[in-house]
Amino acid sequence: MSTAKKWTVDIHIDEHESSTRAEARLHTADDTHLVGVGLARLNPTDSDVPEIGDELAASRALADLAHLLLDAALNDLGATVAAQPGK
Repeated sequence: MSTAKKWTVDIHIDEHESSTRAEARLHTADDTHLVGVGLARLNPTDSDVPEIGDELAASRALADLAHLLLDAALNDLGATVAAQPGK
């Protein structure tokens, strides 16, 4: 029997002067607590378009979260293999 699981990611974005910071927070049914962080800053020669900073910071936070999730999976896999008899 297959089981459906639901994971959600909340992205929180805040801006301070010419920089934007985003956090991508993973929520699962277990004790997984991962937060990816992404930053973007406005180049003084560029036009000030806040949506672009939001997009860059959010995409970087999601990329960071993806790396953290992969690291967690590899650590869990390593622990599982090490716990097997004869390994």
